[in-house]
Amino acid sequence: MIRVLVANRPRLIRELLMATIFDQPDIEIVGEIEQESEIEESVEKMQPDFLIVALDKLNHLPTTCMPAMRKHPKMRVIAVSPDGNNLVFYWASLRIQSNSFEASEAGVLKVLRSSGTTSEELQ
Repeated sequence: MIRVLVANRPRLIRELLMATIFDQPDIEIVGEIEQESEIEESVEKMQPDFLIVALDKLNHLPTTCMPAMRKHPKMRVIAVSPDGNNLVFYWASLRIQSNSFEASEAGVLKVLRSSGTTSEELQ
């Protein structure tokens, strides 16, 4: 089971993401948070495989994710822009990496179901 914590803002985008994931039999939403200040504590408590957050600046990991990724390097991050036109997938290895995907339901589900170890596996 793939465990997902949704921390995206605004609320409408968060609700659309949760609706996309809700009916997937292999993906479980373990929590929803409204405030980015709750990310680190929620990740510690819920131990998600994926954290979905808002993408503030294209190709820049949201700073609110850094402490959680350092403590939980196996957790992956999907950052979705509020305008819905960008979706970036971050994962950690020796360094934090990213890859852009189609900003759609199919794009989110593809990233959630990938192992995320190499960009070739995600294509």
